[in-house]
Amino acid sequence: MAERLLAAVGAVVFGAGVLVSANPSIAVAAPAEPGAVATIPGIGACHADPKPVHESLVPKTVEVPVSYPVVTVDPGPAVESTKRVKMELPSDPCVNPCPDLTDQPAPPPGLGEQLGIPRLIIHPQPFNFAFPDPNPPAVPPGPDPVFPSIEAAAQAPVRPAPQVSDVREVAKLTGADSVNRTDKRWQVQGTDLGIMWESAPGEVAVAFGDTVGRDFHPPGGMGEDWRSNLLAFSTNRDLAGGVVFDRMVTDDRCHASELLSSRKMDNIEITTIPTSGFAIGDRQYMSYMSIRTWNSIPGTWYTNYGGLAYSDDHGETWTKDPHAKWDNIFGVSNFQVAAMVPQGDFVYMFGTPNTRLGSVGLARVPKDQVLNTTAYQYWRDGQWTPVGGYAAATPIVDAPAGELSVRYDADRKIWQMSYLDTAKASLVVRESDSPQGVWSPSTPTVSALQFPELYGGFIHPWSTGKDLYFTMSTWSDYNVYLMHATLN
Repeated sequence: MAERLLAAVGAVVFGAGVLVSANPSIAVAAPAEPGAVATIPGIGACHADPKPVHESLVPKTVEVPVSYPVVTVDPGPAVESTKRVKMELPSDPCVNPCPDLTDQPAPPPGLGEQLGIPRLIIHPQPFNFAFPDPNPPAVPPGPDPVFPSIEAAAQAPVRPAPQVSDVREVAKLTGADSVNRTDKRWQVQGTDLGIMWESAPGEVAVAFGDTVGRDFHPPGGMGEDWRSNLLAFSTNRDLAGGVVFDRMVTDDRCHASELLSSRKMDNIEITTIPTSGFAIGDRQYMSYMSIRTWNSIPGTWYTNYGGLAYSDDHGETWTKDPHAKWDNIFGVSNFQVAAMVPQGDFVYMFGTPNTRLGSVGLARVPKDQVLNTTAYQYWRDGQWTPVGGYAAATPIVDAPAGELSVRYDADRKIWQMSYLDTAKASLVVRESDSPQGVWSPSTPTVSALQFPELYGGFIHPWSTGKDLYFTMSTWSDYNVYLMHATLN
């Protein structure tokens, strides 16, 4: 995880900071207004908690990874944990359900901390050079191949750029002093992303990336009790006070469970990160990326593949489909970071390469063939076609684009896309009348002027025509915030 400080943030903090200073017209989000958030028994913020504040860009702790080479054998896929423990939250939101786990006394401050000097941690970490697994696990047969036709798919006329105003920070959703008190309830002190989809009528699922519990020390996901991903569920529709979690998937008392296992071995598979989710009937789907290593080049990382997992028990346990994968050939393949959206008879897959610096490609698949990669058609030069596969998809949005979030706004009958634009140093939004575009020019929603280490930008599915709600993560805080923007 330590390399993420260089890989994920560099393009935004160091490169984009210069660009922001040269572009004063970018909108700046207003901080959250003080005041209590209405609580529901068992959920919501404790009014006695202090108002959350953003961490300084000067960290209190600096953790420096020191890689050393190790020759090993690929151990094969990580074992998925299926242990699940149901937990009931106290009716009083101010009651800590597990003080024995989360209220350990803090160590006394050292001399450096008293003097305001960041604590330095040297973190040795193996960088693996692996021989192939001599006994790979047997893989069940894949679905029968299908042969999609070639169909014309013209682009719609370009829409004007969205007009954005009244951008504000609504609430801190994760970590200490958040509206969900995730540090006390689920041992989630630091996490990121906050990818949302409607998991059932009246319910939204929220997926998170690399997560740490005890000894959490930002910037980045530093600390102990590392989990590659988590899942929460929410039913509150009044988003003006934040996204309030009813529950998280847990594997022990007050402990959020990792959903998709990872080997946690650098240069083999360091982690598995969700990129989008959707539901079709009673089945939940999650796209994810298997990350081989965090690259030292800012804004980049290497994936093994982009894949699909599914759950038939409402998100409690997940299966990585062994055939629903898009391999990363020579490190430049598209659809490593995917945003998948069901609409009409199809599921549309928007994808970028394994960076925050690539362009956006597009594919579609019939809803009943989501796990069959031979059934996908890719948009290429005005056609839906299987010819050339995912390597031949024509870009529908030019680079740089990172961490896509796409939805179909049924009220306005338009498509919306949000992502991190490292050239503009902002989260931006675009709109289109068709998934293949032409997509409108992008409009910044939140800028690095106020949040220099921002990323994410995942749209809440219950956003309305004018009220755009989305999550934002920041590297200095390494937690998730709900933002609101008005679309005029």
